Amino acid sequence: MDNSEQLFSNLVREHKSTIYTVCYMFSKDNDEVADLFQEILIKLWKGFQSFEGRSDIKTWVYRVSLNTCISLDRKKKRRKKSDSLAMDINLYDDNDSDTRQVKQLYERINRLGVFDRAIILLWLEGIPYDEIADIVGISTKNVSVKLYRIREQLKNMK
Repeated sequence: MDNSEQLFSNLVREHKSTIYTVCYMFSKDNDEVADLFQEILIKLWKGFQSFEGRSDIKTWVYRVSLNTCISLDRKKKRRKKSDSLAMDINLYDDNDSDTRQVKQLYERINRLGVFDRAIILLWLEGIPYDEIADIVGISTKNVSVKLYRIREQLKNMK
């Protein structure tokens, strides 16, 4: 394994949870999440050599991950929907109060627009406003305004 492959491997290992978090914001289907993850890895690999370090590496990983998921989400919506096979049981069903609240929050978040979903995801991850601004390409002040509106929208959803 040459040096760039080793560096990339370390990058993936270090930021794997970040990438998965973004993937799970765009899909709950494990196969689709795996496809999104793989597509993001391809994009990261293609851009790895040209990454100049003008931003933090985590910011770059978030930006590539979000842009990839947003693009694929748009393509998916343009395609005709097909019926999927469904299992009658959920092996991972957890019915405690905390789990239900988290599920309800993510169901509401999934009803938001793609851009708003990306912003709230980054905020939930504890990313500072200025980094969110860099990742999504808006001003820090605009991040604060959008987050206020998104939180209000989430509160008012039923």
